[in-house]
Amino acid sequence: MGSMGYDTNAFWARASEYLMNTGMPYWPSIVKKAKGTILHDVHGQRLLDFTSGQMSSLLGHGHPEIVEVVTKYAGELDHLMSLMVSEPVVDFAEALGKILPPPLKKSFLLSTGSESVEAAMKIAKCATGKFEIVAFSASYHGMTGGSSSATYAFGRKGGGPTMPGQLAFPAPNPYRSPFRKADGSYDWETEMNFGWSMIDKQSVGSLAAFVFEPILSAGGMYEPPQGYLKRLSLEVKKRGMLLIADEAQTGLARTGDMFAFQRDDIVPDILALSKTIGCGMAVSSVSTTEELERLALAGGFICVTTHYNDPLPAAIATKVLEILVRDDMVQYVRERGAQLRKGLEKMKAKYDCIGEVRGRGLFIGMEIVTDRGSMAPAGELAAAFSTKALELGLATQVVAMPGVLGVFRLAPPIVVSAEEIDEALSIMEEAFSSVLATDVTKRAIASLS
Repeated sequence: MGSMGYDTNAFWARASEYLMNTGMPYWPSIVKKAKGTILHDVHGQRLLDFTSGQMSSLLGHGHPEIVEVVTKYAGELDHLMSLMVSEPVVDFAEALGKILPPPLKKSFLLSTGSESVEAAMKIAKCATGKFEIVAFSASYHGMTGGSSSATYAFGRKGGGPTMPGQLAFPAPNPYRSPFRKADGSYDWETEMNFGWSMIDKQSVGSLAAFVFEPILSAGGMYEPPQGYLKRLSLEVKKRGMLLIADEAQTGLARTGDMFAFQRDDIVPDILALSKTIGCGMAVSSVSTTEELERLALAGGFICVTTHYNDPLPAAIATKVLEILVRDDMVQYVRERGAQLRKGLEKMKAKYDCIGEVRGRGLFIGMEIVTDRGSMAPAGELAAAFSTKALELGLATQVVAMPGVLGVFRLAPPIVVSAEEIDEALSIMEEAFSSVLATDVTKRAIASLS
């Protein structure tokens, strides 16, 4: 029996008996209520949420304007036959079209990030008449057939053959890449040349598209250096390919730009949005140009699902866009992101186990190592920090995939206050000092035995 009378053991017993485990460990806290940036568990503990749910509650949990939209459309216009076009759907397409950089203009709605990437790749294949898809070697694009085939961060084992024509490209990893200049700095130009030489050798002459995340999240929170994506886009066009941006986690102000690709002065041919666009509700979108719409349809493109262009999620997504523009959330994220980054860099200067702080806006990664000299991954140490932070009231997420274990992913709702960021930094500081003190004590005892 847990505190405040809640039977934790009974809950986990029921979960173990009836809930199928799908390969990832469950979160230890049982959350009962979420509001704004705060979670409350069944024992009454208050947790500051620096995960935004599954990176999706962009404007916080239970945002009053989102609740109002959900209530209205749940009782008025929730779901229709897929080919019935409703006003909320057109409202969304228009609202998104007005903030998309041209020539991106035409959009439609689906339910998940996997679906949006799947549809984006199908547009590329139909429009080009080709089938090969290139993706970064640390990518995560989804769990459906095509999107999982373009995913290399994890999950490729045990599922049998992937989609034909999938090619991996060396992921830009400034912290750990073996490509270095004489002064030790990251030689991404040589690495990219190597990557394209491998793609050109592997290709059977049917290169359709390159799909990328502006910041590789599940792969380790790696951010390509300035200039990388610009050069990548030129190489893609040189080969007659299309460029697909998967902004599931980075889109809609999260990084301090409305779309993360805008930092690099590029415009993809196809844009997939999900997670952030629904503020916690299941909705995604695909956007492209009028010309590619024409070419894809001519090539036989069809994409109709049960929840294609549903009015309820469309209305939610429209409200999210309205709030982002109205409240100038891009600028707000830049300010709060700078505050968070400054605090983390200060901690890095103090603790040698923080190898690197990376990312932009309110989408920050922090890699934990044994020490900066060796750069050896310290997954158990990172897990200990995360566990201690949770005990102290801060929910964080450690990327725990093979090869990248030990990377914190910090992505609070973008409405997070300056005071809440200070609180989170204070908790992290306490977690670090506490865990490291315990670790030193354990080593001292071990040395005497």
